[in-house]
Amino acid sequence: MSGSLDRRRFIFLSTLAAANAAVPRPMAGTMAEAAAGASPPHWDGYDQAILIDALGGPGGGDGPLTAAQIADIRSSGLTAVNLTVGALGSGADVFEQTFKTIGFWEREIDTHPDVLTRVKSAADLDRAKESRRLGIIYGFQDATPLGDDPGRVELFSRFGVRIIQLTYNRRNLLGDGCLEPANAGLSRLGQQVVERMNELGVLVDLSHCGHRTTLDGIAMSKKPVAITHAGCAAIADLPRNKTDEELRRLAEKGGVMGIYFMPFLRTKGQPTSADLIRHIEHAVNVAGEDHVGLGTDGGISGIELTPEFIKHHREDVQNRRRLGISAPGEEEDVYTFLPDLNTPRRFETLAAMLRERGHSQARIGKILGGNFARLFREVWAA
Repeated sequence: MSGSLDRRRFIFLSTLAAANAAVPRPMAGTMAEAAAGASPPHWDGYDQAILIDALGGPGGGDGPLTAAQIADIRSSGLTAVNLTVGALGSGADVFEQTFKTIGFWEREIDTHPDVLTRVKSAADLDRAKESRRLGIIYGFQDATPLGDDPGRVELFSRFGVRIIQLTYNRRNLLGDGCLEPANAGLSRLGQQVVERMNELGVLVDLSHCGHRTTLDGIAMSKKPVAITHAGCAAIADLPRNKTDEELRRLAEKGGVMGIYFMPFLRTKGQPTSADLIRHIEHAVNVAGEDHVGLGTDGGISGIELTPEFIKHHREDVQNRRRLGISAPGEEEDVYTFLPDLNTPRRFETLAAMLRERGHSQARIGKILGGNFARLFREVWAA
């Protein structure tokens, strides 16, 4: 086993080196240079900017937050994160499991009131920034906890859920996910749910949705919508990524797409910051700088490539394939983080890279959180 793991590490590092060599580096200050004693990347606007991860998490999940995770939250400087509390899939217990997850995070927030705070409104977002605490926004990545009852949108909104993604990868009662070959659009129930979300000021999220469901959701909503975590199909033609048509329609409606830090940034091999920047710049060119943000789809703490992590990742990919929810691009030897942005202050490193490439201070501030802050204020004002 140890030999196999050593080979996996070698392949991983070789892939990373090849990817880095294949494209112009946005800046010189990589993590490797920082480890060798160079100054870490810095962006002058970081402390003042509103920094929003439109899909991520502070840690925990399998247990209470650790002291190290708390330290990383403080270090990150993030203003808010859209945290998934909704159960995935169509199991009989998704409703109960969702409330259990909400209960878990309610306890965590109460246990760490100097570090975490609830965000249910634009005013809460402002308070999170002013107090330098991480704002927790409850969200769903699948609407299955709603069952067939649009009235549950109000129930969950009363418990703090401010963002609901209409589908995961597969079909549910609202519409088709991105892995469904039929590519059907929103159902009548899906249309009713979108209407109720608009009335209550709950943000419609179209990540993971199929092409027609995405376009239907944009058209059906009377308010701007989000794609909290995705990439650009024009750069990497994979089901989880969005077409230029979807990007343009989203922008026309006033919405925002968050670019993720995930394997789907490439069609093959381990992605790096250079791939992320390609997607950001393409999205800006297609949708405009007011409609692009970040949704890492990961945690705040950096990930160490340990034998335990490698084993867990391999088993997770295998299990997702058995369940039929694994998307093309998920591989056992491609990991769900960007190695050269693998720190709690990855947003600052990215900002410095974008600045080095000539992006303005104002544009960088929008991408790092300003655009999602604007969207939240507009939609949550029900």
